[in-house]
Amino acid sequence: MMRNYRDLPSGSVNRAKTLRRNATEAEKRLWNALREKLPEAKFRRQVPHGPYVADFLNFAAKLVIEVDGATHAERTEQDAARTRYFKAQGYHVLRFWNHEVMENLDGVLTQISLSCQVERSHVSSFEEGGAKRRKGEDDPNATHPTPSPSHA
Repeated sequence: MMRNYRDLPSGSVNRAKTLRRNATEAEKRLWNALREKLPEAKFRRQVPHGPYVADFLNFAAKLVIEVDGATHAERTEQDAARTRYFKAQGYHVLRFWNHEVMENLDGVLTQISLSCQVERSHVSSFEEGGAKRRKGEDDPNATHPTPSPSHA
């Protein structure tokens, strides 16, 4: 699905490109690991979204991953505002410190993978129910999952 950047604040796309070129070591390491170990998850990096740029974003799983360095220890309110924004858009937000990515990459990938699986299983169980109903095979006594507002 093509994303439309037309409604973004001025300079958002250029800012995202600059952030991609100047990625931290932790961001580079996580990006390579996501591409190698979780290729089916299809993450994008430094994605402009509203007034913010997400470090990593998976549109299908509605998952944002933020990798925070030492400066974020002093920016807790700004980070909280970012998290509130993404949650209001229907995204789940995972935050990791740089040192977590550098020292425990497997643990970070496990958390990311589990978050993707939870969201995918919710979406696929809804889609399977929808596909069954479209084929006319619906069981009137069966219960079907209802979509959350983020999937409507």
